[in-house]
Amino acid sequence: MSLDEATQKPHDRLSDHLAGDMERVNILIRERMASEHAPRIPEVTAHLVEAGGKRLRPMLTLAAARLCGYGGPFHIHLAATVEFIHTATLLHDDVVDESRQRRGRPTANLLWDNKSSVLVGDYLFSRSFQLMVETGSLRVLDILANASATIAEGEVLQLTAAQDLATDEAIYLQVVRGKTAALFSAATEVGGVIAGAPEDQVRALHTYGDALGVAFQIVDDLLDYGGSSAIIGKDVGDDFRERKLTLPVIRAVAKADAGERAFWSRVIEKGDQREGDLAEALRLLARHGALEETRATALDWVRKAKAALAALPAHELRDMLADLADYVVARVR
Repeated sequence: MSLDEATQKPHDRLSDHLAGDMERVNILIRERMASEHAPRIPEVTAHLVEAGGKRLRPMLTLAAARLCGYGGPFHIHLAATVEFIHTATLLHDDVVDESRQRRGRPTANLLWDNKSSVLVGDYLFSRSFQLMVETGSLRVLDILANASATIAEGEVLQLTAAQDLATDEAIYLQVVRGKTAALFSAATEVGGVIAGAPEDQVRALHTYGDALGVAFQIVDDLLDYGGSSAIIGKDVGDDFRERKLTLPVIRAVAKADAGERAFWSRVIEKGDQREGDLAEALRLLARHGALEETRATALDWVRKAKAALAALPAHELRDMLADLADYVVARVR
């Protein structure tokens, strides 16, 4: 998932402000993704890492640390750690989902093979733990290790929940909090921890990251039914084709009559998809106002994220994080 490209959007302003730190992060990433004995590791990693991703998650770590007054070196290690964890999950996700496009480019599993993607993802997870250990903080290790476990748990839960029409919004939120928000909240929280921030600020950073991550994933799911490939970095309708029961569909199913429910059962639960089914799905989503309701829910989470920032020191980075939260939903027109 990539943010819309435009001049000086909130993400761009954050990137400009953190440019020096991000250059150090990128150097460290290139150093640690190297392998003396297995050249395929840097080949596969570079394909994804150098593909123009916005580095949102590591920037959240850098911003949180700087916002809390950190002046040491280890926010660089933590930002690289977060990016390695994220890249590893993307490599694994593309194998699970049998995806063919990521960030507008062919996926690693398509260019190489599934085995390479899985094993290189494992290597990056291992590298991430080496990096976080170097900070010398057991609390940081605890936060990021828990996030890694939660991400995997969320992905496994999605395997069983995504194609079951009985899946409700509570289960959907549990999946989203696992597979997406867990790394957002860990990314912001460890920035505060490494800076030695007061506990109320560390909690606020966690809350901000969690709410931002939930909003981000809801919008990602929404854009799958109304975005463009250039914005979302994947093919429009991929979630439908992969039979993922995301929030817009959950809302439409909840209001479906018997005929509509039979349609959703055929295309999602049974996987019997035919020509014109995506158009029919879009018609049903529009009929029941599912897309508008989903956008409203994303806005609720944005408000939670921005409210959490009130506990943090007044700083231009705090303002940028608030603007970033607004922009997550502003991508949806």
